[in-house]
Amino acid sequence: MGPRLCCVYPQIMVSTIRVISLVPSVTETLLEWGIEPIACTRFCEQPEIKHVGGTKDPDIEAIEALAPDLIVLDREENRLEDYQALASCGLKLEALHVTSVMNVDDEIGRLASIVGTQWSHSLDAPRLGRSLKAFVPIWRRPWMTISSLTYGASLLNHLGIEVLFSDMEDVYPTITDDMLKATKPDVVLAPSEPYPFGKRHLRDLESIAPTLLIDGQDLFWWGSRTSGAIRRLDQELEKIRE
Repeated sequence: MGPRLCCVYPQIMVSTIRVISLVPSVTETLLEWGIEPIACTRFCEQPEIKHVGGTKDPDIEAIEALAPDLIVLDREENRLEDYQALASCGLKLEALHVTSVMNVDDEIGRLASIVGTQWSHSLDAPRLGRSLKAFVPIWRRPWMTISSLTYGASLLNHLGIEVLFSDMEDVYPTITDDMLKATKPDVVLAPSEPYPFGKRHLRDLESIAPTLLIDGQDLFWWGSRTSGAIRRLDQELEKIRE
């Protein structure tokens, strides 16, 4: 891939801030920075850290009882009503809003400044010339996909992939079989989350187009993962040419 753009924030001593993360991407990023949250969601894949519910159903009472210095949410990942409930408890909140690979630096840099640490991030230049039209299912029965309003679509665009149906108004459009047949995708890119697409689904998926199973965390988790995820997915996409 091409040259990298690098954004480096000044070195600051990591604080002893007591933080609760309600966003898997944030939990992973905080741990990368050497900051262990006092609690996180059950979807953060950190069994050794106390869980306080899920991203869509956090345990408000348990969170309040922990008396954190900071709770980190994301406007896409978490619900407004949970944000409001936590705010009514007088707790300090920070809501991130990552919708593109291009605003990861700003949002994660803002979090780094709040928790008192360094954020250094390199981003490979966009991949040119791949020219592939992809159907990216995130659910089946009915089929659902991602629009241009999502981080995942922006990441694939960065890698030279045209995401079909991404111009629809819904953030997560519902797609019919007839719509799929009309578009004739070059490839299906089936992520392992939020729906756990795997080998058992290949027959159905390959009836649409040649299919590549990809890591859903690399596609949808942002932050400390972003740069490495772009390189890993780029390598996976090269298999389409083999």
